[in-house]
This record gives sequence, C-alpha cells and structure tokens, in this order.
Amino acid sequence: MPDNTLALRNQPDTQLLGIGTMLLSVLLFSIMDATVKWLGSSYPTQQIMFFRCAVAIIPVSIIIYTRGGISILKTQQPALHLLRSILGISAMGLAFYAFSLMRLADAISILHASPIIMTALSVFLLRESVGIHRWSAVLAGFIGMLIVVRPGEGMLASGSIFMLIAAVLIGFTTIIIRHLTARDDPVCITFYFTVTGVIVSAIGISLLGWNTPTPRDWIFLSAVGLFGGIAQYLMTVSYRHAKIAIVAPLKYSSIAIGGFFGYLIWGEIPDLQSFTGIAIIVASGLYTLHREILHAGRSTL
Repeated sequence: MPDNTLALRNQPDTQLLGIGTMLLSVLLFSIMDATVKWLGSSYPTQQIMFFRCAVAIIPVSIIIYTRGGISILKTQQPALHLLRSILGISAMGLAFYAFSLMRLADAISILHASPIIMTALSVFLLRESVGIHRWSAVLAGFIGMLIVVRPGEGMLASGSIFMLIAAVLIGFTTIIIRHLTARDDPVCITFYFTVTGVIVSAIGISLLGWNTPTPRDWIFLSAVGLFGGIAQYLMTVSYRHAKIAIVAPLKYSSIAIGGFFGYLIWGEIPDLQSFTGIAIIVASGLYTLHREILHAGRSTL
C-alpha cells in the first residue's frame, strides 16, 4: 500500500469519513436485507437477484468511468473471477431465500459468522498459521452459530441451513478475493461478480418463471440493486480512508439495525436462545478481527 494512503488513514478527518461511510453502508445493506425479506413472500429469489445485480451495474459503471474506463477491467485471472462470482452468486441466492423465512436479526448474525469461517478455511486452503487464540474464537463462533441455527429437522423450514451454507460460501469467496485483489482493482472484481449475477439470475428466470411486479414493487425491486450497489461502494471507500480496526467492527451494528427493522415491520423479537447465540457470534467475530489485525501487524515488522 502506498505511504500516502497510510498517511491519509491516520488523519482525523479521513478517519471520520471512513467511519461515516461505513455506517451509511451498513444502514443501506440493512435496508436492502429488509426489502429482500419483504419481497421474498411475493417474488421468486431469482427475480430479486436479477434486480439486485442489474440495477447495481449502474453505480458500478459510474465508478468504472470515474476510475479511468474499461481498462480497469483487464485481468489475468479470469478463471478465479468466474469461481468467485459463481460462489458469490450462490451465496446471494441462498441468503435471499433464507431472509424470507428467518427473523432478520438471526439471519444477519449468521452471515456475520463468515469471517470466523474464513479463518478456519485459511488453515486448510492457504496453509496459514492460526494460534490457540483464534482457534478458540472460531470454536466459540461455531457454537454461537449452532445456537442460532438450532440443528434439527426444522432447519429446512426455518431457512437457517440455507443461511449457514451462504456464510460458508462467503468465507470461500473472501479467501478468493484476497488473491484477486493482489492484481486486480476491487471495482473489477465487483463488475464481473455483478455481470455474472445478471446472467445466472436471468437463466433462473427463464427456467423458473417471473412474477410481473406491481408499480410499487418495481420501486422496491430496483431499490434492492441501488442500495446494494451504493453500499458496496461506500464500504470500499470506508476501507480506503480508515483503518480496518476502526471501521470493520461497525459492520456488526447491522444486527441491531436488522433487529429493529424486523420488530418494526414484522413484529419479530429474538428469544433468549437467539440473543445468546448472536452475542457469542459478535464477540468471537470481534476477537477474531482483533487477532487478525495483530497477526498482520507482526507479519509486517
């Protein structure tokens, strides 16, 4: 990373910009999740995915234009982009379907277990060394997930199994993105993912059908893509202007925001078991982040 970027991150004004853009990103993602849940009772998952990706191409294209044009999309890793996109789109489809079945706070908390899953996967896929502290956090995170997921015959009906698989796939895609960002710009990765989503969801619509939206729902479906695309860009801006240690923990506020929307719209109130599992997932996730930052700092000495 260039020295001027490091200096920029240490300036108070840019730190505040990073915090502000992350909080706005979290809010927009939470609104998107609630909208997906709302639409899930009326429209098939592949149709919601299509709008999420098709509309998101608009802000992504604007970013590409401001960053120098299509030259930024050149890559020497097409196969890796394809794998990341397929896994990411699969995760999106499973998560969108699960949102329609689960309490919003429970669903979002399971997705936030993906960093814990990524840490466990990195041992086997990247041959990274993970000490007792991070393994303890991983174990605690899995226990928290099991508490929220509630293993048993009702996992399919509750949607928790689909969200759990989505979290695992996100863990895989995060590891792939680590490799991709070594050579390619983040907007390049986002563009290929978004285009793949349009193609896959369009195929799904042609095979599984389409429900013509009401005039009001055209707005809601378009908002899913618009909010998702803008939120993704704001998160990138946040990481560019502030230290990960400062802004990454703010992402967990989406559980509280999702819980608020869930209560406001559907009257959802997580029970004691869910609260316990969510608390364990958040605590283990924050501790995992803390250890990752310490580990990264030592590796640069």
